[in-house]
Amino acid sequence: MATLIRATCSDCGDVELGTHDLLVRVCEGTDAGTYVFRCPRCEAPVVRPADAPTIDLLIESGCELQVWRRPAELSEPRPAGAPFTHDDVIDFHHILRGDDWFDDLLTAHRRRQ
Repeated sequence: MATLIRATCSDCGDVELGTHDLLVRVCEGTDAGTYVFRCPRCEAPVVRPADAPTIDLLIESGCELQVWRRPAELSEPRPAGAPFTHDDVIDFHHILRGDDWFDDLLTAHRRRQ
């Protein structure tokens, strides 16, 4: 017997899905969970948060579980210095328009040291 699961699409409202239509995702480091499905009516991808009891219920019902890890870069300390701004992007764009852009960058870097 197939298990039907009721979920909510932001556009279509409540929809019924089979266990094969949902993917349960859990972050290994934080145990934060979501379930993911494509709405059978509008075909939009839907991601919803899921607490531990909901995750357990979905997995016990036969939904696929995907465990993932946060990228190590998210745990690294932030670099020192001011944040990169839109003005920095514009300045960089102007530098790249010149023929001697690499020499200009080296000169600017040496001035900051």
